[in-house]
Amino acid sequence: MTQEPASADESAVETPGIGDQFPEMTVETSHGELTIPDEYEGQWLVLFSHPGDFTPVCTSEFVAFEQRREEFEELQAELLGLSVDRVHSHIKWTEWIRDNLDVDIQFPIIADDQGTVAERLGMLHPGAGTATVRTVFIVDPEGTVRLRLTYPMEIGRNIDEILRSLRALQKSDAAGVAAPADWPNNEKFDDRVLLSPPGTEADAQARKEEVADREDTDYYDWWFVTREQ
Repeated sequence: MTQEPASADESAVETPGIGDQFPEMTVETSHGELTIPDEYEGQWLVLFSHPGDFTPVCTSEFVAFEQRREEFEELQAELLGLSVDRVHSHIKWTEWIRDNLDVDIQFPIIADDQGTVAERLGMLHPGAGTATVRTVFIVDPEGTVRLRLTYPMEIGRNIDEILRSLRALQKSDAAGVAAPADWPNNEKFDDRVLLSPPGTEADAQARKEEVADREDTDYYDWWFVTREQ
């Protein structure tokens, strides 16, 4: 008897990528139960996972996030941590940070000891064992995933880059522009932004006429135009 080829598991759920709606889930945290992303509706959410409590790189990251927390809040963004540890472990770890490093962690941490949230979000990689890799999600006020970064266990995250990315996304949304490399400190263009390329031949032909005489723009070609913020 010929065996039918195995079919894909229809119950499998793809992890959310850029442009996807962040999946709704109820999670247990060090601050109590939260439903995300609904809990953060109207705000930006920066969700980041760490391999485990009481580990040196993770500890340095949590200290760094907390030290910059007010900058995130000024951008209407809330911080939310996650690891596959239990709530009591999170509580003891943040107590240790407060008592030994004099930093009081104010944002909640998801306790995902079953790994269901991390698996749903693609934070568990086979090569990394059972620990969550260092993943960052930036979710906009409408609950859409706008950025996803993944770091190896051995390397701590750059908080400046996460803040820069958040500011760039907000600038893009507000002004309909794009941010060049290293924005707002680009070596060639400083803090200037980029206009989106025209979508048709007619728009491309009209681009130079539209921007050539504007003092706030630099026209290089129909597809490459910088503008003051």
